[in-house]
Amino acid sequence: MTAYQKNSNLGFKAIDFFCGGGGMTCGLRQAGIDVIAGVDFDKNAKETYEFNNPGSVFVHKDVKKLRSNYFEKNLEVQKDDDHLIMVGCSPCQYYSIINTDHSKAELSKDLLMNFARFIEYYNPGYVLVENVPGIETNKETILPKFLKKLENLGYTYIKDVVDMSQYGIPQSRKRFSLIATRLDGVKLRFPEKTITPKTVADVLGEKNGFPKISAGHKDTTDFQHTTAGLNEKSLKRMALTPHNGGSRLSWANQLELQLDCYIGKDDIFKDNYGRMWWDRPAPTITTKFFNISNGRFAHPDEDRAISIREGATLQTFPKEYVFKTNSIAGAARIIGNAVPCKYAKQLGQLIQSL
Repeated sequence: MTAYQKNSNLGFKAIDFFCGGGGMTCGLRQAGIDVIAGVDFDKNAKETYEFNNPGSVFVHKDVKKLRSNYFEKNLEVQKDDDHLIMVGCSPCQYYSIINTDHSKAELSKDLLMNFARFIEYYNPGYVLVENVPGIETNKETILPKFLKKLENLGYTYIKDVVDMSQYGIPQSRKRFSLIATRLDGVKLRFPEKTITPKTVADVLGEKNGFPKISAGHKDTTDFQHTTAGLNEKSLKRMALTPHNGGSRLSWANQLELQLDCYIGKDDIFKDNYGRMWWDRPAPTITTKFFNISNGRFAHPDEDRAISIREGATLQTFPKEYVFKTNSIAGAARIIGNAVPCKYAKQLGQLIQSL
């Protein structure tokens, strides 16, 4: 039986709200938890979720409109189950420091309270929340209201902004993380931190099964070592960017290559067009990691952005995980929005050990 096959005899079970393509679901299943269902309004994530997590039902619903008793009626989920985990990793664009359309993102800023409605109805033993650090610091955050709701329902919790690189994820990714329980006598804690962070060299490169490729390479296999193309000018920029951590400053004085938006502004968006370092964790993998203009997403040595599979690996998806999309951008969106599977696995293992 593989890590992705359902095992109905397992004690712990979970419902993964805002599941996307299944990063959290994948990790919890790897930990031996039966993920009953994932809920998401993004129909483009459905095929990826179901293909890689057989036995976990993808519920294509808007949480705001989903009836509280849906899981009770359709999936026989019981109330007051001490072994039920409810996960709420709601869309985080509104609280992100990355420039975004806040008028659009505002539609999702209160989703945590919609998630709380299901916590109140089912009274699960455990609750997990993962989000951007801004959910704590944004002056308009819904988090205090959500925490007060948890307290009123009888839950205790721990919360912190964690750096995923301290949990074996080869990526500097700071995230808000919360673990809550209503069970008496349970001493909550976070997973143990690793002593030595994993680096890009630990997981990428030829020795780790990633053959050298050029910009625009299309991998038609399920390995999906596919990378975006670059125009002639961007290829020249890459050729002049030093390997292993080089930046756009190496060609900033060449009028042919310098971008108008950066003229005289070498101190802004310093990572854009930069290369990753072999001997450091990768930067945060965003939904735009396939584009060298959106961050330090260029390969340490090769003149290209990292591939879909490389981005997924930095997010600790298994190499067998297939992203069922029709575009690089679609796959990158699923990957960048995901909870790193390895962190999710550690959370699942932790809850079972409490």
